[in-house]
Amino acid sequence: MDDCTRREFLEAGVAAAVPRVVRRKDWKPAYVALEESGVLAARARALEAVYGACRLCPRRCGVNRLRGEKGVCRGTARAKVYSAHAHFGEERPLVGRGGSGTIFFSDCNLRCVYCQNWEISHRGDGSYLSDEALGRLMTDLQSSGCHNINLVTPTHLVPNIVAALRYAIARGLRVPLVYNCGGYEPVEILRLLDGIVDIYLPDYKYTGGAEAARYSEGAADYPAVAAAAIEEMHRQVGELIVDEQGIALRGLMIRHLVLPDNLAGTDRFVTFVARRLTPSTYVNVMAQYRPEYRAREFPELARRITGAEYRRAIGWAREAGLVTLDRE
Repeated sequence: MDDCTRREFLEAGVAAAVPRVVRRKDWKPAYVALEESGVLAARARALEAVYGACRLCPRRCGVNRLRGEKGVCRGTARAKVYSAHAHFGEERPLVGRGGSGTIFFSDCNLRCVYCQNWEISHRGDGSYLSDEALGRLMTDLQSSGCHNINLVTPTHLVPNIVAALRYAIARGLRVPLVYNCGGYEPVEILRLLDGIVDIYLPDYKYTGGAEAARYSEGAADYPAVAAAAIEEMHRQVGELIVDEQGIALRGLMIRHLVLPDNLAGTDRFVTFVARRLTPSTYVNVMAQYRPEYRAREFPELARRITGAEYRRAIGWAREAGLVTLDRE
């Protein structure tokens, strides 16, 4: 069968339900109140202490990153950033007219063999920044007109991000904070982010442990961990809320990349969302898979998906009752 084309994706006919609308003037990020109450400072201290025996991700390497030791993610106790700019290729509620203020962090706790940004996540391209400089990046993106601060691959650098956020709040940051992650998150750390993150944007990569172990450096527990993490995210922020212009203010948005031959378990993923979250949870069923990095070493990953595979994925989502689906 031929590779799936963009036209075929569009012809799958994905329609989205309308999210709840809140007037922009009636909304403000919860992190401001946390800072004013002193809670944010306490969270920052608690998170920094985790670096002493790192358990920021479910791998729980236990290395002392304050002394420069490195675990699976290869990160230290300093934030490393590849780029920061207005991004117009994200989901429509994040982009609007001003773009999503995207900060790409270097290194990653999943290290997928088909990563499309492997130079950043595996090779670690980027530059180290102080927490104060990272905070300035956030406010600079806001000043340029971005609708949010989109933290890409933040899991292993949460302590730096929260410390930087405090600098940014003092400089006037007031746009939503987006936690754009791979879904491999421990609930105990997510609870420390309650009231800090406005929009969670996790992947749900696999529903099978064998696939997760094979393609994401031994993360066989990924399906259960990601399910628990996403349920906690949903508890914190609920379904998507937008302003009068359709720009996201708060809520959960889940990404799921369709893999060849249903290796990601899309049929089980959509059932999880419908039954354990809500049918109106925002879901982006993504068709953009292409064999990058080491994917061609795995014959089952060495091709793009077909139009038929994508249509089948959308069919499963509809059968499960999902009503807020993004369109490629």
